[in-house]
Amino acid sequence: MVPAVARRGIVRKVPAPLRSAVKSSFTSVDAIRSATVVWAMGGRRNAPRHSAAATRRVVRLKGRHVHALLVEGATAWAARARNLHILLATLEAGGIEYFCVRGATKDLPTVAVPAGLRASAEEMLQIAFEQTPGYVGAANATESGMRAGDEERSWRQVRRHGALRVAWYVTDPTQQLVFGSDQGCDLEFWPERNGRLQAPRPNRVVEEVPVGAPRHTVPQALFALVPGAYTTGSAHTVAEFTQPLAEDHLFPIDVVYTWVDDSDPKWSAQRDAVREGRMGAAPQTLHAQAANDARFTSRDELRYSLRSLHQYAPWVRTVYLVTAGQVPSWLDTEAPGIKVVDHRDIFSDPDALPTFNSHAIESQLHHIDGLSEHFLYLNDDVFFGRPLSPGLFFHTNGLTKFFQSKALIPSGPADTDDLPVNAAGKNSRALIERSFGTRIAQKMKHTPHPLRRSILADIELVYGEEHRRTQHSRFRSPEDVPIASSLHHYYGFHTGRTTAGNLRYQYIDLAAEQARRRLDNLLAHRNFDTFCLNDTVEHPDPEAQERMVRQFLDAYFPVPSRFERADSDEYRNATRPIPSQKAEIRR
Repeated sequence: MVPAVARRGIVRKVPAPLRSAVKSSFTSVDAIRSATVVWAMGGRRNAPRHSAAATRRVVRLKGRHVHALLVEGATAWAARARNLHILLATLEAGGIEYFCVRGATKDLPTVAVPAGLRASAEEMLQIAFEQTPGYVGAANATESGMRAGDEERSWRQVRRHGALRVAWYVTDPTQQLVFGSDQGCDLEFWPERNGRLQAPRPNRVVEEVPVGAPRHTVPQALFALVPGAYTTGSAHTVAEFTQPLAEDHLFPIDVVYTWVDDSDPKWSAQRDAVREGRMGAAPQTLHAQAANDARFTSRDELRYSLRSLHQYAPWVRTVYLVTAGQVPSWLDTEAPGIKVVDHRDIFSDPDALPTFNSHAIESQLHHIDGLSEHFLYLNDDVFFGRPLSPGLFFHTNGLTKFFQSKALIPSGPADTDDLPVNAAGKNSRALIERSFGTRIAQKMKHTPHPLRRSILADIELVYGEEHRRTQHSRFRSPEDVPIASSLHHYYGFHTGRTTAGNLRYQYIDLAAEQARRRLDNLLAHRNFDTFCLNDTVEHPDPEAQERMVRQFLDAYFPVPSRFERADSDEYRNATRPIPSQKAEIRR
C-alpha cells in the first residue's frame, strides 16, 4: 500500500546488513528455482551456488561481453523457463499484480502488469538484477540493445516502450553455450482505459480484459514452453489464457533412431558373412556405396544427436532406439523417455534378418510397440541446431511436413549402375505415378522426417510386394523403396495427410575438402534448424577426420543429455568446468 516514491525512500534508510539479508533470500530462491527447472527439463541438479560449477562468468555473446550465471546442465528451454520463474518470483515478492499472456512472441513467455504498477515493478526488478546480474531492453531489441538491469539509466531508456524483454543470462560449464535475450521473457505494461486493461501490442487471444478480472492459477508450462514439455511451478492468468489454442500441438510426438555399432566384432562378422554369401544366400553384387564401411561408421554421433534433442526439443515424449541387439556403453537404458528396440521385435518376417539395409529397417518402424501416431525419424548423423518447436515438423491438425531438396531424381527406371539413393528415388517415383498419375521430381533433404504410423501402415498394404521386397533386401538394392524418407511424404501428400514445409538446413559431407570450414562456420553462427554430418565414401585420413568431427561435436553440444550414464568418463569430461581465468575478462 506504500507509494513507490515513498518506498524507495524507506529502502534507502534500511541498514546495509538488513538489505544484504533480503538479497540473500533472493539468492536462495533463485538457486532453488534454477535447480528445479534444470532437473525438470531432464538435466542434472546444480552445484552449490558458490562452487566452481555455479558462479558468475563474463562471456562473449554475439560480439559483446555479458554477465552470465554458470549452470550445470543448462539448456535453451530450461533457461527460458528459469527467466519466467525469476520474473514471477520478483513480482510476487513485491505484491505486484500480474497475469501471464499467450503473447505476440510465440515461443517466449509473456507477463502483463497494469501500467499503473510499472514503477513498482521496475523497482523490484532492479533489486533482483542487483543480486543476479541480468539485462533489460525493448521487446523487439536485438542482443546489442539489451542493457544491465541493475542500472536506473537502463530503465529510463526503455520507459517509452510498452513491452520489454528481461533476461538473466546462463552459460554451461564449458561456456560454449550462452543463453541470452533470445531465451528471455517479455514484460508488458497494460494501460487502463474505461475500466479495462488494454494490450500494448497484439497477442493471439484478446485485446483487453476487465480491470477486476479474476485470476486463475495454472502451470507455468502453459506459458514457459510449448505444451507437452515439462517445467515446474504455477502462474496467475485470466480466463482467456487458460485454454489451449488451435495452434497448440496437443498430440504426443516421439522420436525414432536407427543405429548400428560398426566396432562390434560379432556384427561385423555377420555383415561380412552375408555379403560374401556364407550364410545360406548367394554372394550379392552390390554398388560401391551400398555396403562400404563409411556407411556404417559410428563416431558416437548418436550421443550428440541425443544431446541436441535434449537441448533444443524437450517436447519429445519418448525416444526409441532401433538396433541389431546393440546398446551404446554410455546409454542409460533406465532413463525416463528412452526405449531400446531390437530388429527382431519389429520385423514382420524374421527371415529377413539379419539386415544391413536402412531401407529395410525403415519399412518396419510403424511396428514399434507403443510408438505414437506422430513421430520424427532420425539417423544418428542428423542434429538439431537451435531451439525448435513441434510446428516446424507438424501442423496442429495432425498433418506432417516434408522438406524437399533442390536435387532432382534422375530420369529413367532404376538400374544396377545407379547410386543407391537414386535407384530408390526412381522406385518411389514409379509407385506414385502408378497410383496417382503424377510425377515426382525432387529428393528429400537429409533432415528429421516427420512421419505418421497410419500412413506407413497404409503403404505396407497398398504396395505389399514392393514393401516385402524392400524388407528382405539385406543390403541396399536397386529394387529398394525409400518408404520413410520419400514414399511416405509423397503418398501422404496425395492422400491429404502431408504437406511441404521449410526449415533452415545444412548438409556437410565429411570427406569434402571444405568440411572443416563449414563446420567452423556452423559452430560460429549456430543459425541452422537442423544439419547432417554424412559419410558416403571413406576418408583418406580417418584419424584426422575423427578428431575434426569429435572437436566440433564436443563444442556444439557440450551439455550431456539425461540419456547418458552419469558414471561414464565422457559425462564427467563434459561437465567439468574450465578454469575461470580462461573465461573471465578482467575489468
